[in-house]
Amino acid sequence: AIALILLMNAFLGLRQEYRAEAALEHLKDLAAPQVWVLRDGQLKQIAASQLVPGDLMRLEPGDRLAADGKLLKGQGIIVDESLLTGEAAGVAKMLGDEVFAGTLLTQGTGFIEISRTGIKSAKGKLAHLLSTLENEKTPLEMRLERFSSQIARWILGLALIMVVAGIFYEGVAHFTSIFLFAVALAVAAIPEGLPAILTTTLALGTERMAKHNAVVRRLSAVEALGSVTVIATDKTGTLTENRMQVRTLDSPNSQLALKTMVIASEADLDSGAGDPVDLALLDYASQHGYRAETILKNSAVVSAKPFDSTWKYMRLSLEEDGKIGSYFKGAPEVLLSKSSLSQKAQTDWLEKLTAYGFEGYRSLGLATSSGESETHLDFLGLVLLHDPARAEVPEAIRRSQAAGIRIIMMTGDHPATALAVANTVGIRDGRVLLGSELDAMSQEELGNSLKDCHVLARVSPEHKLKVVEALKASGEIVAVTGDGINDAPALKRSHVGIAMGIRGSEVSKEVADLILLDDNFATLVKAIEEGRSIYSNIQKFIRFLFATNLAEVLLIVSGIILALVLGWHNLDSSLVLPLSAVQILWINLLTDALPALGLALDKNLGAIEEKPRDPKSPLLDTLSIIYVVFSASLLATAATLLFWYFSQQGNDLGLGRSMAFYILVFGQLGYVFSTRQLSHKTRPNWFLMGVVVLTALLQVAINYLPPLQTILGLSSLSHEHLLLVLGITIVLSLVSSLFSTLIKPHH
Repeated sequence: AIALILLMNAFLGLRQEYRAEAALEHLKDLAAPQVWVLRDGQLKQIAASQLVPGDLMRLEPGDRLAADGKLLKGQGIIVDESLLTGEAAGVAKMLGDEVFAGTLLTQGTGFIEISRTGIKSAKGKLAHLLSTLENEKTPLEMRLERFSSQIARWILGLALIMVVAGIFYEGVAHFTSIFLFAVALAVAAIPEGLPAILTTTLALGTERMAKHNAVVRRLSAVEALGSVTVIATDKTGTLTENRMQVRTLDSPNSQLALKTMVIASEADLDSGAGDPVDLALLDYASQHGYRAETILKNSAVVSAKPFDSTWKYMRLSLEEDGKIGSYFKGAPEVLLSKSSLSQKAQTDWLEKLTAYGFEGYRSLGLATSSGESETHLDFLGLVLLHDPARAEVPEAIRRSQAAGIRIIMMTGDHPATALAVANTVGIRDGRVLLGSELDAMSQEELGNSLKDCHVLARVSPEHKLKVVEALKASGEIVAVTGDGINDAPALKRSHVGIAMGIRGSEVSKEVADLILLDDNFATLVKAIEEGRSIYSNIQKFIRFLFATNLAEVLLIVSGIILALVLGWHNLDSSLVLPLSAVQILWINLLTDALPALGLALDKNLGAIEEKPRDPKSPLLDTLSIIYVVFSASLLATAATLLFWYFSQQGNDLGLGRSMAFYILVFGQLGYVFSTRQLSHKTRPNWFLMGVVVLTALLQVAINYLPPLQTILGLSSLSHEHLLLVLGITIVLSLVSSLFSTLIKPHH
């Protein structure tokens, strides 16, 4: 019987872990990289796994190459091959050069012809080697393992004491029964199913997150999400719709400006591939009769300088009618500083720039020059773009702030534009911190400034990293959103790195803990709420398991003391115990695994409204320990009294043990509900209700099945006895629930 029950328990654990692994594999599929390929003359976005030799794949800065191939088209291509060679310096690539899977495009845009995919590629060979390595345990799993091992040492110590004391009192002749009982007690008291239930809880939680477009790449992020105190977020695409529209063009030479908009764009209007700003420029120019295929028909690219956050503009130089001319697009103040305009003219444009910013417009500068010169530019004017705030973001930010989470918006836009968007979405701030100001600050000064300044403008990815380090040094738990290759350091250094699923580069997704498939800030808030809810459920089933297991231990210890005092012995002269080994294992199987799993499925209400959890707080906090000790003592006392009282009635020790057994089972089922009251309010949990009812019916059925009674060593109970057990269970549940309500902190 012991072997059968242990096998059943092992089967439940195995099944739960299998489900967890399957859920995580599903999430990996959701986060699978996408690539742009040219097929049948059209650009299409497909899963990287669908690439085949002969495909033409389009590459942008930040893309991780999904296959090996040859560079067919592109200018200024630089590839980071550190994953293969260990060399950090980028490698310049010319047309016809070979590029390898797993390497990273850091500069330039181009097309490669795929030659090798899968295990035949450079990345595939590495992946084959890595496939033999096991995954590391998450911090939460390791923390729980340490926690469980501490409990195990105490229980095994108690079991050893019982063996020694039993041999001393009853002699070596009873060693077998003493040893079996001690083993059964240890198996029952140690929450051996806890890791499986925990993994299942996290996996189910990540599945729920995935339904809300948040894909968790590392389970440890679920724990960290519940502790986040600051979210440092991008503006474009996260707080706004990333649906750029050109509202107007402010230029003294609109014809040349429209031509520059087309030439300086790296997007493809027909397929929709490329940066949203470039697509907006092409769409606006197309409406005014300017198409890329017409303008570039009689010209050849001479050189290019891709956009970079360091110099904040891009250049494309063309040969047209035997002459070389350059076209620029970038930050207006940078292009103005390089222009041939007078100081007064530059000032007039900068005043316009500020005024447009306060109206919520994002401004982009255009310029041209002769040859490949990047000085004495002819400034063409401003393109005014508008990216409306997402409708759901203001409410999401309000909920975050109510939950004690500060929102810091970081953008490369003009400060006036940044402030206008911040005020629209509910980040109320009177001033803006500029990237140039960040450069002059120490880490401590920046940390102090970020306490009351929540809008940062004209910041580069390097500034983001500095902000993260300053916030962490101030004791904040930081979540950072990012989408570019240069955001990777900030994402990696934050407690929770969050990459954008739509516009995020592959490298940002690789280092991130969480991927937002819809690039939406409201999705992040839902993920934080889910993270807090998951942690709350973990605490619930830990409280439940330890309250019920401790009750068993206390009953056995008090029952032994009672038997010693009253001199109760079995026919073979061994000491009478309140529970047999098989009964303990039955309780462990019946009342631990399924109810605990039911608690893991709780849907908590208002989890986002509480303050962030201290990441150093133990899994079993002070309130939980008080609850566990009180509830376990209450149940053990009731079971001991029933064991004593009914064993006295007609000297029927079997009846006393049966009553103690039944009250322990039903009492533990009743504790499922009081355990939940220390946490948030919950929605009705029909799975949990079904498990409790089914378990209770199964326990009652034992009373009418003589074969099971024989195996478990139980006496048949009358209807009056069963009603008494039910009544006492209700009282115990009510007292435990009242106690939970009294000790629960009220905010």
